[in-house]
Amino acid sequence: MSRPFESEVRHDFERARHHGFLADLRAILSRRARDLIPYHEVRQRVSPDAESYRGLQTVRLSQIVGSMDRFQDFNREFFPRQRFSAGRWQNVDRAYYQDVMLPPIQLYKVGDVYFVKDGNHRVSVARERGQEYIDAEVIEGHIRAPMDANMLPNELLLQAEYAEFLRRTDLDRLHPEHDIRPSALGRYDEIWGQIQAHRDWLSAIRHEPVDIHDAVSDWYAYIYCPIIEVARKEGLTDRFPQYTEADIYLWVMRHRLAIEQELGHDIGPVPAAEAYAETAQPPGPVDRVAEALRGLLALPERIIRHGE
Repeated sequence: MSRPFESEVRHDFERARHHGFLADLRAILSRRARDLIPYHEVRQRVSPDAESYRGLQTVRLSQIVGSMDRFQDFNREFFPRQRFSAGRWQNVDRAYYQDVMLPPIQLYKVGDVYFVKDGNHRVSVARERGQEYIDAEVIEGHIRAPMDANMLPNELLLQAEYAEFLRRTDLDRLHPEHDIRPSALGRYDEIWGQIQAHRDWLSAIRHEPVDIHDAVSDWYAYIYCPIIEVARKEGLTDRFPQYTEADIYLWVMRHRLAIEQELGHDIGPVPAAEAYAETAQPPGPVDRVAEALRGLLALPERIIRHGE
């Protein structure tokens, strides 16, 4: 006995697959990844300050940007990429034709974006049918930096790292005016390591434990800001407009370490910045390749293949 609406649901799936193929082709040609974000890639980078159950909500489908486990099966618009998903996809689509009420999907919210915990195929069918909203049970992870659906995969992951940096340092509360935004993944961990080393140094010279907030404020006032002031004065920010002030800070700190290893003593942040400014160059070809590889290794496979 044939299933009702069999021709319609097959046609709907093939149309959705075709839409997905065209979207992927445009992404490859424009070198702008349109992949779903794996939730674990975000979760590895940020620990929410708290979580709360938000209950049943109506969620805009365009704000769903990732999945917990099916991120390779659909693209950013949730068009299906894999033919093996046809059975489940068509079952959901058939329910629409038969006016069968489907249960709400389950989502995890981070910032203003959502990740599918359960209901990937329901999201896909709803997108193909032109729906704007879907009913969902929502759990929210509260973080310290905004995330929105217009961000590219790399931007979202950078923002997750920034949120974790703020959680560790409270810099957004201690110094709301700060603008520490490196352009590559993994750099916040490097800065956090420098803050911890500064805390150890303060503890040694004060002969007592130093609170992390005290260490962060001292590092910001006497290490980071003086280096940035020299960078601005020497025009480094104008000479390398494609990089951020935080990038320049990290270059100076690496330069400082190299000089101190050669001289055998501390030279301080300002002399290091001034010395760097005399022969300043962005990372060389080898460094840029290594940096790019580190960034690529931090991204899921399909993002690597499609480019940024």
